Amino acid sequence: MALKDVFGLAHSGATEAGFSSYARAMHELQCFIGDPVGSIDRAIADDPAFVMAHVFKGYLFGLATERDATAIARSSHQSALPLAATAREVAHVAALGHLADGRWHEAARILEDIAIDNPRDALALQVGHQIDFFTGNARMLRDRIGRALPAWRKDMPGYHAILGMQAFGLEEMGDYARAESFGRRAIEIEPRDGWAQHAVAHVMEMQSRQRDGIAWMNANPEAWSKESFLQIHNWWHLALFHYDLGETDEVLRLYDGPIYGARSTLALNMVDASAILWRLHLGGVDVGDRWATLAANWIPKAAAGNYAFNDAHAMMAFVGAGLEAPAKTLLEAQREAMRGSDDNAAFTHDVGHPLTLAIKAFGEGRYDEAVRLIRPIRSTAHRFGGSHAQRDVIDLTLIEAALRAGDRGLARALAAERQLARPDSPLSALFSRRAFDLSEN
Repeated sequence: MALKDVFGLAHSGATEAGFSSYARAMHELQCFIGDPVGSIDRAIADDPAFVMAHVFKGYLFGLATERDATAIARSSHQSALPLAATAREVAHVAALGHLADGRWHEAARILEDIAIDNPRDALALQVGHQIDFFTGNARMLRDRIGRALPAWRKDMPGYHAILGMQAFGLEEMGDYARAESFGRRAIEIEPRDGWAQHAVAHVMEMQSRQRDGIAWMNANPEAWSKESFLQIHNWWHLALFHYDLGETDEVLRLYDGPIYGARSTLALNMVDASAILWRLHLGGVDVGDRWATLAANWIPKAAAGNYAFNDAHAMMAFVGAGLEAPAKTLLEAQREAMRGSDDNAAFTHDVGHPLTLAIKAFGEGRYDEAVRLIRPIRSTAHRFGGSHAQRDVIDLTLIEAALRAGDRGLARALAAERQLARPDSPLSALFSRRAFDLSEN
């Protein structure tokens, strides 16, 4: 008979020992802390026939957006396939198989159905939510969790994570007041919930509440940064608040310290590093040899071609460092990716490739070309993943390209657009002044 958890969900092949490690891994994943890989490996060691332990491990690596990690996701899938499993677990195995093969949307659909039938399946919700993020599906970021929310209560383990995910989904759909309320409630329950912390930061970023954001992030940084594998992204959020205020010295201090002082080689962390340096680059800030150091870590991934969102950020580093060879390798990898049959073929074709070409054009001073490439993809940029805050770099690049190209009409239009969307942003005001000055020349 399969072991059942506190939600009544069966876990085939699990013993109390193996499930204890599985539960620890689940808590770590829900908070983005500790070592969920180590915990799930212990569960597998104790219970080799524990099918959901293999699935859990596969999900962790399948969501890493790293080509090498995908191989481990496939191996986990193969390990899970022959094991005894319930119908729910069989569906999870199928979802993992699709994720490992790059079929993000199909994996998300299966996980959606699992959660409809089992709204307290925390793993189905957690992984589905992350896939919604990586595919830029704002509505499902909100609704996948919203459907399950009535089945949860405050006294249930992991309730904070449900609130935190709901907060982020509400934020991405522009429901800022409720998003902040949900996020703050999550942190009250579990101060170490890095995703909930980041959801509230997103609200403040979108509302241009820079001082509130700085205060929010500085209130208890140890809670969201200690042993957290989301800490670099959350430090990045703090840097964004300072960036919008024009406090570039503080941005560089954060970059040299918690953001990229350790020089991570993980793509998800290097994306944040590229994103902050590129914003400074757009503003004409000299970042010294930081580009060269970051680009050196991107070079081994130039030929990966497995996730278009990463490609665009790698190109930022290659442009910043003035490296032509890896930039050429990356573009060829994208062309090959577009000939594929997985979802990344569309991510790359629809958004990633034109954006990557635009970044290269910007770096070469071909600002008119950057404008030409970016304008058609702005309304569909969500298709290659990320959040509104992350994809804002596309608009920032377009505005700067229009200004540098001397396109007075477009620059003024874009500045007015941003002023309306972010009226309290000092950066919006700066763009408006520059566009006005340009029109008078």
